[in-house]
Amino acid sequence: MLDESLLDTPEALAEADHRALLRGAAEAGARVRTAARHATEAGVHELKPDGRPRAILLAGPGAAATCVADLLGTLAGAACPVTRLAPAGVAPAAGALRWELPGWAGSVDLLIVTTPDGSEPGLSLLVEQAYRRGCTVVAVAPAGSPLADAAGAAHGLFVPMATAPYEQDEQPPVAASAPGVLWALLTPLLALLDRIALISAPPEELERVADHLDHIAERCGPAVATYSNPAKTLATELADSLPVIWTEGTSAGPAGRRFAAALAELAGRPSLVAELPEALAAHNALLAGPLAAGADPDDFFRDRVEETPALHARVVLLRDRPIGGLTAAPAARELALSHDTPISELEPEAGDELVALAELIAMTDFAAVYLALASRA
Repeated sequence: MLDESLLDTPEALAEADHRALLRGAAEAGARVRTAARHATEAGVHELKPDGRPRAILLAGPGAAATCVADLLGTLAGAACPVTRLAPAGVAPAAGALRWELPGWAGSVDLLIVTTPDGSEPGLSLLVEQAYRRGCTVVAVAPAGSPLADAAGAAHGLFVPMATAPYEQDEQPPVAASAPGVLWALLTPLLALLDRIALISAPPEELERVADHLDHIAERCGPAVATYSNPAKTLATELADSLPVIWTEGTSAGPAGRRFAAALAELAGRPSLVAELPEALAAHNALLAGPLAAGADPDDFFRDRVEETPALHARVVLLRDRPIGGLTAAPAARELALSHDTPISELEPEAGDELVALAELIAMTDFAAVYLALASRA
């Protein structure tokens, strides 16, 4: 059960945050600035690309690499396909994972390697394989890691990952879905894709993203009471529920999938995610079944102290600005309410695509962290 009293006690939140998740969420803006500086120092803005790559291949372990590939693919759109190389192996351990280039990869393709560890032998072998194939290699990983040496040997571009001092001594290692990890890996790649003209993310745009992340941290920080804190409010709404995440708009899709990954890894909560309007058909039977809030008529009389609460669905609608004014949001609200299913909505403030995306990710990251801390995940 969610300890709602803990949410409004900053000292208790800090004591419960053994993985520094809340600190990582609050420092997202600072992490973007540090990562952008590392990209500049590594020479990203001095690159002279010879046209766009045919395809971008992205490799790395865990939810962070999956989210980075999803975000880059969404932002690049039809300009260049972005494909994540999924690892194979007998365990999710650094020494057990292996990656392979597809047979068609060659000199006109770009391989990006992102990892918060950098000691994975499989990634170093992948970099060597890419060098033999003639692929351009870019890596973002901790400085001094074996992957940094492998990228240098392959004449690739290496950008040191922006890390915080407290993360380096963290045991167990920082979770791949942690907010700081995402922005440390993503930011240099935004600068890179801007340089090769796949997206628009110049230094001033990254600074706007950092400023907006700071603004979200002020709105959602631990000192802000639940009644005026949208992230804490969402966390309390998701307590004892199955989040059914519906997304609408280009930016909302990867933000929703990121939210689902963070709920699983950070808070230990299952969730479902789908994009509107297909989500209405895909989840109609689910909302009409036993997970609907009105499915258990005896729930009103349940002993809420002694008995385990029933799990009911709650729709979380993440919306970016609809394309051409078309929106399925009214139909989504009608479907949810017709099945007595409550609905929470998040929509970014006015701004460009990258800033809107950052807001949705930051808001849901804070919610996942609060849910993790208050439920003792």
